[in-house]
Amino acid sequence: MEAVDVSGELDVLKSDSADEKFGMALNVSSSSAKEWVQKQRDKLQPWQEFLNTSKVSKPRSAAGLTKRITQNLEKFQSNYLLVSIGLFIYCIITSPLLLIACAFLVGGCYFIQARQSAGKVVLLGRELTVGQQYLAVGLISIPMFFMAGAGSAVFWVIGASVFLIMLHASLLSTDIVDEVPQPEITMETV
Repeated sequence: MEAVDVSGELDVLKSDSADEKFGMALNVSSSSAKEWVQKQRDKLQPWQEFLNTSKVSKPRSAAGLTKRITQNLEKFQSNYLLVSIGLFIYCIITSPLLLIACAFLVGGCYFIQARQSAGKVVLLGRELTVGQQYLAVGLISIPMFFMAGAGSAVFWVIGASVFLIMLHASLLSTDIVDEVPQPEITMETV
């Protein structure tokens, strides 16, 4: 009997099934992502109400403050998300190296997507699957993002977003909080 080496064929079969699983995962996640985006659009409050300066007031008590923050976070969740996205875009635009790193990452992913129908990419005599191509672009992008200071940019965006959101949520009065009667504290002499 003659031994037949099929390991190369199995590797090809494994990589093809991995690409199919990767594609199915992208399809499932993109449909759920579309649903999530649609939910956020439906929850978006009018910007006139969000930026209504006549409703800005100091909270009466700590309990009123926590209720106000909770209600505003629930009501204006989509608006706060857009504020955070705006801060993120501002951070990318004002940092040229970060802009270049993002352009490389997006351009590389676009190139892989466009080239996917043309066939597999061969590097050093070995065919790369789509997943391996995305991995290569990601690994090349990591040092670029590190040099561009992406870590500090991310923490700046998080800090600025939390500060602005908490400031807005604590100062914008809601009708429900204002209707709750505050107990009156009386002092007795002992």
